[in-house]
Order: sequence, then C-alpha cells, then structure tokens
Amino acid sequence: MKRKLFIKALLNFRNIGIPALLAAATIVVGLDMDGLNNSGIVLPAGLGVSAVVYIALVLQSLNSKTFIDKVSDKEKRKLLKELNQKCIQLAYEAKRYINSAYYVRLKKVMDQRTDILNSYFNGEKSYLKGKIVEQTLNLLLSYLKLLINFAKRSRELSNIDISDIANRINANNRKLSFNANPSAAEDIKRAIEMDEKIIQRIKNEKMELEKISAKLDYMESMIAMYRQQIISSLESEEMIERIETVINEADALDTVLEERNKKRFNA
Repeated sequence: MKRKLFIKALLNFRNIGIPALLAAATIVVGLDMDGLNNSGIVLPAGLGVSAVVYIALVLQSLNSKTFIDKVSDKEKRKLLKELNQKCIQLAYEAKRYINSAYYVRLKKVMDQRTDILNSYFNGEKSYLKGKIVEQTLNLLLSYLKLLINFAKRSRELSNIDISDIANRINANNRKLSFNANPSAAEDIKRAIEMDEKIIQRIKNEKMELEKISAKLDYMESMIAMYRQQIISSLESEEMIERIETVINEADALDTVLEERNKKRFNA
C-alpha cells in the first residue's frame, strides 16, 4: 500500500500541474524581446524552484490524511469490485451443478452480497467497515468454491446404487457357503471384502458431505448476519477474526474435495 501511495503522490494531477505551470511561466519570463538573453539565469532558477515545489507537494500528499483516505478508498473500491466479479463468475459456475433447493439458497446469498456492497459504496465508510466487507466477500468466495465441489460429488454419489453392491455381496456369500474349493473360496472372499470396502467408503463420503452441508449452512448464516451488521454499522474487530477462521476451515474442506475430484478425473 505504501508503494502505491507513493506512486499516486508522484502522479497526482495537482502535484504535477502546479510545478508544470511554474516551469512554463519561467520559460515565458526567460524570453525577452531579443530572444533568450535572460534565460541562462532565469530558466535554471525557475526550473529548480519548480522541482522543489513538486517535491514539497509530493511530501505534503504523503502526509495528508485526506489524500491517504482518498487513495485508500479508491484501492478498496477496486479490490471489492474484483472480488465481486469473482463471486459472480463462481455463482454462474455453481448453477451448473446445484439442485433447485441450493439454487434458492445461492440466489439468497448473492442478493445479500449486493446489499453489502451497496451499503459500503453508498453509505458511511471506515477502514474497519471496508475490511469486513472485503473479508465477507472472501467468505462468499470460499462458500461458492465449497458449494461447487460439494454439488459435484453429491451428484456423483447419488448415481451410485449401493443396493447393487450389497446384492453382489449377498450372492457371493451364498456361493461361499456352498463352495468347497479353497482357491475359489479365497477369490470369493476377496471379492466380498472389496465390495464391503466400497460400501464403507461411500458411506464415509456421504457422512463427510453431511458435515460439509452443515458448514455451508453455517457460512450462509454468517453472511446473513454480517450483512445485517454491516448495514447497521455494527462492525467490530472480532468479526474479522471469526470470518478468517471460517474461511480457513472451508478452504481445508474444499481442498480435500478438490483433490478427490482430481484423482477421480485422472483415474
């Protein structure tokens, strides 16, 4: 931020404009009726004064609360618009995978996002409010990423019929009870064990998806609560800490789902 602030001060229109006008006036004054007779003294002195004025104006800007607040607000607006655009893109992608129930929930959190941004852009601003709005959008991004991977895996698991695997296990158990060949019996046992592991893995994944569903519920509640607090200007430092904790937890869950999806895709 300090680097950006310094560059903004260097390129500020006022800081450049006033010294430029002084330099132009120096050139005009340095020209007499006969040409450039006086410019050898006036021009270097005038340009030196312009340079000193420019440096002074830059330093003044760097120490001006008004200038710093203006630059900070401009950078914050730019960042929030970028985060908002990412949210819109992920929400559009999520619509391809979610069911009708989650579509309603998605629309609700995206409407709350609009209210949060409008509150910041059109209402009173502060550093804390800007930071909380930024982190709330980051929370929404984490929610959307988790929702997408959750919906993908839920759809895949819904297409798996455990009853077929269970029937195969039962059939193999019946074969095992009537098979006297030790070698054949071992093959049947291995087949049964593999099918039982598949069922257990599917059950475990469904349990994990239930946990992720609960986490999505919690994230939706947080976004709704923070929307109300932002609109009501009830921000606090504690809100930032809570958001960061939830984001980290959601990202960890999303990473696990993402890795599993990649492994299945590459298998």
